[in-house]
Amino acid sequence: MSASKLPTVSIIIPVSKWNSNLDESIVHCCKLDYPDYEIIVLPDDKFEYNDEKVRIIPTGHIGPAIKRNMGVKEAKGEIIAFIDDDTYPVSDWLSNAVKNFEDPEIAAVGGPAVTPSSDGVLQRASGAVYESLLGGGSYRYRYIPAKKRFVDDFPSCNLIVRKDVFEKVGGFVTNFWPGEDTALCLDIVHGLGQKIVYDPKVLLYHHRRRLFKGHLKQVTAYALHRGYFVKKLPKTSFRLSYFIPSIFVAFLLLGWILGAKFYFLVLLLYVLLAVVSVVQFNGIRFLTFLGIAVTHIGYGIYFAKGLLARKLKEESED
Repeated sequence: MSASKLPTVSIIIPVSKWNSNLDESIVHCCKLDYPDYEIIVLPDDKFEYNDEKVRIIPTGHIGPAIKRNMGVKEAKGEIIAFIDDDTYPVSDWLSNAVKNFEDPEIAAVGGPAVTPSSDGVLQRASGAVYESLLGGGSYRYRYIPAKKRFVDDFPSCNLIVRKDVFEKVGGFVTNFWPGEDTALCLDIVHGLGQKIVYDPKVLLYHHRRRLFKGHLKQVTAYALHRGYFVKKLPKTSFRLSYFIPSIFVAFLLLGWILGAKFYFLVLLLYVLLAVVSVVQFNGIRFLTFLGIAVTHIGYGIYFAKGLLARKLKEESED
């Protein structure tokens, strides 16, 4: 595919206000080795940025999903690349992503969001929780480069979609956050019957929330929505892997009924698995160990809350 035939790409970044992470993200986006792209930033209020590739479109105080939908309406590109303000891509991120669209059956592409080594200790420990075998489990590929594969659910912090496909499914639902990306991917794969591919070469870096407060706030929000989506969007959320943390919490509370020896044997096995999972993380092993445990407990509790909820607070009444 020659450079003249490459599709135009619109990179869309929703954000509340200007911040240092956003500055870093735009700087890296402006250095991409791709010939035809634009960067659309959607803050609450107007600010200036001196680069012809960058368009600033103030939106007022609205949610990220609404901002992304607004950005797509303004986009000139045939391909829409969604990232967050706390991410920044490697130079060949777009060129690697666009290669996948040579296959007409590919509707969207996702790639790993890797924790940068420049992050602080508590941020790197948060990232290590997701990267670890016990913490990230079968979804570790979202945080470290792994084998290329097809997926049916992927985060919008690194998701590249054909514009016509995005418009065909009606864009992001706007009454869920987080979770709007799950609904979008479900519409693409199970609604249109098209494919989303995970490509490890479509890599960007993602600054993590700090352990423990910021990390847990994010984890529990995702868990609450995932639990609710078991009922609302079961095709991609009714999966055993999402239930395991809640089963673990239930065991912590009630497992002693099965006998003290069995109870402590299971806890010992969990500790051993956690220790093995953190061996690779030099300097942050203990923090990562604690992070895995509190992540499982927090996720388990809030997944159950979502599962039992009749309606989430941000969900529309109509």
